[in-house]
Amino acid sequence: MTATSSPTVPRADASWVTVCRFAALAPERGIAAIVGTRQAALFLLPGGDVHAVDNRDPFSGANVMARGITGTRGDRPTVTSPMYKQVFDLASGVCLDDPATTLAVFPVRLRDGWVELGPPTVPPPDRDDGPGHGHRRDDGPGDDPRGESRGPVDRGGGT
Repeated sequence: MTATSSPTVPRADASWVTVCRFAALAPERGIAAIVGTRQAALFLLPGGDVHAVDNRDPFSGANVMARGITGTRGDRPTVTSPMYKQVFDLASGVCLDDPATTLAVFPVRLRDGWVELGPPTVPPPDRDDGPGHGHRRDDGPGDDPRGESRGPVDRGGGT
């Protein structure tokens, strides 16, 4: 499900964007919302907390974080990327498997039954090198985003 901001809902503060009704959120299921030119992934946790992070997986470049699996690591709420399975802290956006990589985090507030997102508190990646290049990673041409070497590809032409 992708939610878009509703122009009919009054907002007291232009920096906040209304993205969906709180009732549209299902516990432990993510939804994607378009916020300006980006996408946010929203999650309702079992205790009733709502978290929002950038929907773009920094390791694959795909907008898939809303399809991730929620959970915890210790007492931290997390989401696991459905692509390469990195785990991100929903409160800070930090990748727990690679702390140099982060997701932008959107502040969330509930207002008259609507979920609103504020400007992200962690800036988006400074570069967009496409899939396989996470934020602040220095991937070489033979490096796989999962840390495995791809090496040369044998196409069967042989010499």
